[in-house]
Amino acid sequence: MVGRLSRKKLESIENTPLDIAIMGESGAGKSSFVNAIRGLHDDDEGAAKTGVKQTTMKRKAYPYPRLQNVTIWDLPGIGTPSFEADKYLNRVKFNNYDFFIIVTATCFTSYHTTLARAIHRLGKRFYYVRSKVDIDLRAEQRKRNFNKERTLQEIREDCKENLRKAGETSLWVFLLCSWELTEYDFQLLQETLENELDDQKRHIFILVMPNISAKILEKKKAELQEHIWEVALLSCAIGVLPVPGLSLICDVAILVFHMKRYCLAFGLDEESLTRLAKQIDKPVAELKSAIRNSPLASAITKEFILSLLSRSLCLGSLAGGGISFATTYYMLQSFLDDTAEDAQNILTKALEPRAEESIKHISAWHPHPVLM
Repeated sequence: MVGRLSRKKLESIENTPLDIAIMGESGAGKSSFVNAIRGLHDDDEGAAKTGVKQTTMKRKAYPYPRLQNVTIWDLPGIGTPSFEADKYLNRVKFNNYDFFIIVTATCFTSYHTTLARAIHRLGKRFYYVRSKVDIDLRAEQRKRNFNKERTLQEIREDCKENLRKAGETSLWVFLLCSWELTEYDFQLLQETLENELDDQKRHIFILVMPNISAKILEKKKAELQEHIWEVALLSCAIGVLPVPGLSLICDVAILVFHMKRYCLAFGLDEESLTRLAKQIDKPVAELKSAIRNSPLASAITKEFILSLLSRSLCLGSLAGGGISFATTYYMLQSFLDDTAEDAQNILTKALEPRAEESIKHISAWHPHPVLM
């Protein structure tokens, strides 16, 4: 019974859907935002189409790599001559999303607040994002008395004032640049969303965030670590089944599955490392040199696990449920510590001075997300 409950809970966490809707007027930078949080440049294969013309004519789903139950939805632009608010809500299937991010590159208008009120009536949350603030800052830099923080505050207050004029009472506005997620309010937006999602969706949301800071890496480690005991408990339940050899086979499969997921969560795979190396203009071999403790995801096989177990002298002790629990817990905890440390080593390597000019693009690095 305990085993079935643990398996059921783990499967529930893994399969929980998360649907995020990105909306705003044409040209607001919605599609670039979709690409950035998925770890893609605008011209990458599979990226949301961007351009000066209205490119999003109907809602488009962009699932995360290898995590098909997490989807970013690029919704049709609002505020165009063809926009009709009453029809728009039904056309984009408003009830299907967990929360909404309303984006503008200029000022918020009645189009935005009308949609926000409709979302509120549905009992769901929405967040205002002012995009492309880097463009405003560059324009202001030509002034002699330019001050970055003052300019950002002026942009924020202007957004709030426009919302007030449109009858809005919720005045939270996050300032962002899609290709500089380490700057401005992205981490504040992320933390706000974390605090307002339920436990299972919060777990998923954290694991799909770009690995752009040590703080995010720490949160990912904490989320994965929280469920190690449940995985070990499942191993324990399997270990007491009176079927010769079943415990060993199942424990190895469990370890392969979760260790590989840890690697993918922290970007320790060829695809993620290659993408990051390209974005910061460094050889991929240089990034790999920062990996000191962990293999890449592709190397996590049954043979790899058996070699670890044999070196730990615990291969023959997996027949008992209690020992199986302890072995699985220890192996996963140790491996999680190693992968999290190597992810931090890679981030440190990427942030070295030689990459400063291109580090603003590190926010586009988004290792394949994974659920526990």
